[in-house]
Amino acid sequence: MLTWKDIVNFSVNGNLKPDKRIEKSEAQWQSQLTPEQYRITRLKGTERPHSGDMCTSHEAGIYSCICCGTLLFDSTIKFSSGTGWPSFTQPIKDNAVKYEKDTTLGMVRVEIMCNTCDSHLGHVFPDGPEPSGLRYCVNSESLQLEKK
Repeated sequence: MLTWKDIVNFSVNGNLKPDKRIEKSEAQWQSQLTPEQYRITRLKGTERPHSGDMCTSHEAGIYSCICCGTLLFDSTIKFSSGTGWPSFTQPIKDNAVKYEKDTTLGMVRVEIMCNTCDSHLGHVFPDGPEPSGLRYCVNSESLQLEKK
């Protein structure tokens, strides 16, 4: 189980190697994604709080990257954080998510991205429920749900 110490270490010292890498041109990403998906995943945007379809959904399944299909989060570790974005306590695999220090907006945060294609997912914070204490705050537009 990943901890906040692990997350900080990855963001400072480098991430685990992904199982595979997918790279496309910006034109290819734009042709594959909706304008809002492109803005969020490729340009590091954020959807408005409480606006995403997956914020209040609790259907069983696996959440994957909208850009490349990499499995990211299981519905069994999704929780209602009250923040307005889908929240999870752990990625499906330790190397599924990439972490980078983010100093935009005058604060220090840890950005989370798909480790396969570098798609912006959101941020992770150390204020989640036990046992990990982590809250992966993810944009709905960056995910797709494969229902069980």
